[in-house]
Amino acid sequence: MAFLEKLKPVALLFLRLGLAAIFIFHGYPKLFGHAGQWLDAFGHMGFPRYFAYVSGVLEFFGGLLLIVGLFTRIAGLLLAIEMAIAIWRVHLPQGSFLDVHNYEMPLALCVGSFALAAVGAGLISLDHLLYGVGSGSGISRRAAREKR
Repeated sequence: MAFLEKLKPVALLFLRLGLAAIFIFHGYPKLFGHAGQWLDAFGHMGFPRYFAYVSGVLEFFGGLLLIVGLFTRIAGLLLAIEMAIAIWRVHLPQGSFLDVHNYEMPLALCVGSFALAAVGAGLISLDHLLYGVGSGSGISRRAAREKR
């Protein structure tokens, strides 16, 4: 099990990169693609039309932050909240709660993003490099120095 513990920084990096790829892929067209179509789609889903831009900003720029591991806990929390709202307002009304295929993708994104919010970016991140946080230990460099 010690071997698996040594893989934690790489696992958190892969989690960040995988989530970032999906979020950027879905956020980019909302901002730089056919924004008018997204504005109409969000209006039909019962959201204010400008939420298409809010969603695009969260997904695209949140994804970029996940790639470099900067402000990972905040980005992860905001993305998890966005996906929870998407599940609640868009995907669950499409059928029974038991029809997991209706919400499996946003659920996986929500859980992965929440995990990053709770655990942090890991050792391979700007959070760790700049602030000494994000290692998953919950202890900053300053607190670690004060313990000695």
